Amino acid sequence: MDNETNHDYWQSYSDLMAAVLLVFVLLISIMMYKYNGMAAELKQQKSKVDELIGIRSMIIKELLEEFDATELSLNIDSQSGAIRFSDGVFFDTAESVLKPEGKKYLNEFLPRYLNVLLDPKYKKFVSQIIIEGHTDNRGSYMYNLELSQKRAFAVVSYILLENIPGINPDMKQDLQVFLTANGRSYSQPMYNGSTIDLDKSRRVEFKFRLKDEEMITEMQNILEGQREK
Repeated sequence: MDNETNHDYWQSYSDLMAAVLLVFVLLISIMMYKYNGMAAELKQQKSKVDELIGIRSMIIKELLEEFDATELSLNIDSQSGAIRFSDGVFFDTAESVLKPEGKKYLNEFLPRYLNVLLDPKYKKFVSQIIIEGHTDNRGSYMYNLELSQKRAFAVVSYILLENIPGINPDMKQDLQVFLTANGRSYSQPMYNGSTIDLDKSRRVEFKFRLKDEEMITEMQNILEGQREK
């Protein structure tokens, strides 16, 4: 009986270990499957990030080339592609009505700008074209928020409602999908050293966003984190 009991014990123990080993193998298989799936997804997302980063770089390069030979007083951020105009170009102090000089500026600037962004090779990647109004920090935040919003809206209204040479009805139809106006009050001032530059802070900016831009930022953070490990 002792031998039989011993035999049953070791057989049960062997069966248990076999079951544990099977579960372990199954867990490893599931983990490997998930890892391979995640790795494939990460690779796919990284490829998409690389493509969109490349698209942004090409757009910025074309914008720099497009405006390099003009006499327009503007500043193009070489990293983001944001284009900055001083406030005095479009509006008088504390006003939100476009000056004649500002309209002439827009007539020269907009066809060039939109011909780049709405080029068929870029248009499918563009999510938004943003007109931003910014002020200096004199006056209350709410006063400046309203003023900056009115200025951004005035620029958008001019683009969509006025006859601008080089901008046809089809392009305006497209712009109704892409264009948006944002007032930023004095939330993003420009500095001269440690001091706010009042003149530079009063400005209008043209920005563009690409589709899935949030995903790009998130993926860049993930990839940078992996490189640091």
